[in-house]
Amino acid sequence: MTKPFNPAALKPRGILSVRADASTPAQILSQMQRTFEEFKAEHEKELSDLKKGQQDVVRSEKVERINTELTELSKALDDVNQTMAALQVGGAGGGLADPAKAEHASAFNAWFRKGERAIDADLHDLEVKAALSTTSDPDGGYLVPEQMATEVDRVVGTVSAMRELATVMPIGTDTYKKLVSMGGTGSGWVGEHEGRPETRTPTLRELIFNVKEIYANPAATQKTLDDARIDIAQWLANEVSTEFAEQEGLAFITGDGVAKPRGLLTYDTVPNDDYGWGKLGFIKSGNASSIQSADCLIDLYYALKQQYRNGATWLMSDATMGKVRKLKDGDGNYIWRLPEGGAELPTILNKPARTDDHMGKVAAGGVPIAFGNFKRGYLIVDRFGIRVLRDPFTNKPYVHFYTTKGVGGGIQNFEAIKLLKIGA
Repeated sequence: MTKPFNPAALKPRGILSVRADASTPAQILSQMQRTFEEFKAEHEKELSDLKKGQQDVVRSEKVERINTELTELSKALDDVNQTMAALQVGGAGGGLADPAKAEHASAFNAWFRKGERAIDADLHDLEVKAALSTTSDPDGGYLVPEQMATEVDRVVGTVSAMRELATVMPIGTDTYKKLVSMGGTGSGWVGEHEGRPETRTPTLRELIFNVKEIYANPAATQKTLDDARIDIAQWLANEVSTEFAEQEGLAFITGDGVAKPRGLLTYDTVPNDDYGWGKLGFIKSGNASSIQSADCLIDLYYALKQQYRNGATWLMSDATMGKVRKLKDGDGNYIWRLPEGGAELPTILNKPARTDDHMGKVAAGGVPIAFGNFKRGYLIVDRFGIRVLRDPFTNKPYVHFYTTKGVGGGIQNFEAIKLLKIGA
């Protein structure tokens, strides 16, 4: 779960010090601006020393410390903005207006806390009445109330970068299928009185996204559950959301598609000049182990078709972002730039940049950067409902709550995402 921003955590171990008690987006951004100016000044001195063949180790270490501080400030700004946005979307709670949903929530609360057998037979029927399910046939545990599911999803959404970037589609089954046109429809020019020959039928491909099950198994003592002051929705969200988010985040990037979503970096890749549907095109870094020039990122930018660039975002790890922050364009301008406002993201070549530490490393053969319109390129499918199975027997005196959620994911448009590959 995203933690509140703590300015003290940003104090580096060295000669630098955080110069502001930053706790709001505007304050963090102000501090970032000062820190970035210091970074540029020290980096220019470092580059000047290198040109003279006089590398100053102390100055290089200082540049890296400032760079690290910028990374931490950028993450802090992102965390604060996501948390604020999630709170606005999730709301502040309140009663349930739908009587059926309120009845289900009340019965679920009693079962969750006490495991009362008297209501077991009614919960599945109440799920149907509350429109949480279309069948009263039990299939292991019970669906949590809508407010509780929203709370869990809200917290997960503040942690997973791909979940925020991609298209998320709720479904009610285990599989989602869609047809994609591969083109091939014939066309041509004809005169007013000329015949119209029959055209070819377009080629269609079917994409299938299967839902996989992610689980967590938090536990609490019965004494804790008996405490009416404890908000069970918030307790469950706190216990399972971080686990869900970490597992999802990893799967959306590196998942092999076996009992988990298919990750972005697990698809076949080809040089972008040889791009074909079903594979991701890549641009090479031009160096056999590093990113030494902004040229490859500029090439990657223009490898993406203009129709996708309008909504495109950069995705890379924090470590890679730190390397990119040092790069300049042909006019000597840094390609990494500060956010324009407290609610914005840093940009690279004027496109927003997000970080996910599951992305590859800057190493020979690695794929450290993706650039694309992830809304159009990657699809996440959520099976509606989070299910809980109450287990008071396995680990007495603790009561376990085996909590499951159906999630799937994969690429839905291979044109919309391009990769940077480090030379081997």
